[in-house]
Amino acid sequence: MLGPELLQETTDKIFKIRDRIKVARDRQKSYADRRHKPLSFEVGDKVLLKVSPWKGVARFGKQGKLSPRYIGTYEILEKIGNVAYKLKLPESLSNIHDTFHVSKLKKRLSDESLIIPPEEIHVDDKLHFIEEPVEVLDSKIYKTRRSRIKLIKVRWNSKRGPEFTWERKDEIKKKYPHFFKKVPTKKCAA
Repeated sequence: MLGPELLQETTDKIFKIRDRIKVARDRQKSYADRRHKPLSFEVGDKVLLKVSPWKGVARFGKQGKLSPRYIGTYEILEKIGNVAYKLKLPESLSNIHDTFHVSKLKKRLSDESLIIPPEEIHVDDKLHFIEEPVEVLDSKIYKTRRSRIKLIKVRWNSKRGPEFTWERKDEIKKKYPHFFKKVPTKKCAA
């Protein structure tokens, strides 16, 4: 094939590809539209703020799937554009910017006992839980076929009561080096 025949065949294939992409895009849009719930809030509404549990450092009450996803009850002060809201945050969260996307907000629960007050947790500027280790209690070596992993038992500063976990020594040493500083001993002259 040369010249116009090749050009015509290529053009036909491009049109077929475009049609198939359009069909797939329309199908996905219809799926998304069916499940999409538009969220909007009014000034004065009470909302919960979504926080992200951060694996390895996120220690608050329960671990993993059971850690809290939303904190506080905050009032909306101002609507900024179509999808952003300015919240009235307490002093404990003053290091966090007070404007949030609608995806980070949830309508307030009717049961006030389920709401977690911000005083009980420490949140960094990226909305991750922060709880630090208090002390190292024990250590052990976990043996695998090819390596040995040093583990330490750590007590965390959880306000829900004592919380103990086994962590890798090298990771804790990297994050919290002050736990592993050796105190110089004085030699007595006798």
